[in-house]
Amino acid sequence: MSFDLRDGEWLDDNRANWDERVGVHLASDFYDQAPLRAGGGVLDPIASAGIDRLFPEGLDGVRVLHLQCHFGSDSLSLVNRGASVVGIDFSPAAVAEARRMAAELGVADRARFIESNVYDARHMLPEPESFDLVFVTWGTINWLPDVAEWARIVAWFLKPGGRLYFAEGHPAAMVLDGDDGPGGLPSIRYAYDNDGRPDVLDDASDYADPEATLENARNWEWVHPLGEVLGALRGAGLEVESFDERYQVPWRIYPATVDQGEGMYGWPAERWLPLSYEIVARNPPA
Repeated sequence: MSFDLRDGEWLDDNRANWDERVGVHLASDFYDQAPLRAGGGVLDPIASAGIDRLFPEGLDGVRVLHLQCHFGSDSLSLVNRGASVVGIDFSPAAVAEARRMAAELGVADRARFIESNVYDARHMLPEPESFDLVFVTWGTINWLPDVAEWARIVAWFLKPGGRLYFAEGHPAAMVLDGDDGPGGLPSIRYAYDNDGRPDVLDDASDYADPEATLENARNWEWVHPLGEVLGALRGAGLEVESFDERYQVPWRIYPATVDQGEGMYGWPAERWLPLSYEIVARNPPA
């Protein structure tokens, strides 16, 4: 099943949904901006440790492209570590807030935010092979119908020797829903491989505020199995340097998961199923 990557009902619905989420998120404790204002950051422990592994000497002088950056909290966290960052997001409300926050922090010279559908990024930012790092984390490719084109965009922007850092919810965990299974655990609801068909949901809830009710509740999501993602990166000419599965995520993915500290959630006892994964991929040196 193919979709117009630059237009269509799927894109309109998802953009309206995420435009509305901006105000909800800014009012929530989930997106506390105080660490940014204090000169620190809000990266979750998984992504923070991943960046430390890639750049043990720090991010001074590192040029980063952050795809699907929302309102730039993680982008600005990388800036506060010394990087210069270009953030791209399709939500006008999110980009406006990212720019406002960069100005408030006095880092607008090192933090540029562009309003764009990720599939239009090469037209909005015609700078091939210009980034040391492409950074993509949490709730990103599930909103995209074509992961192969996404991978080609990542590869297009990376310098020779540059790397992608990618962290995402595990597609095996995304087949679950709710807490109506045995013992209050989530039950299987969705297919692991849906042959490119979206799940079109009317879901008025928001992960950052359990009391919120969204008016723009309709959203389109795609599951991308691990083999599809890894194959897309290799097909785009990138070398997969590492792949790791994790048993935590930085939001309460299911009611059965428990707070494990530092904003992370996991299963209450055993490692029943991985909840997330990390990939580092490199654009081979010239």
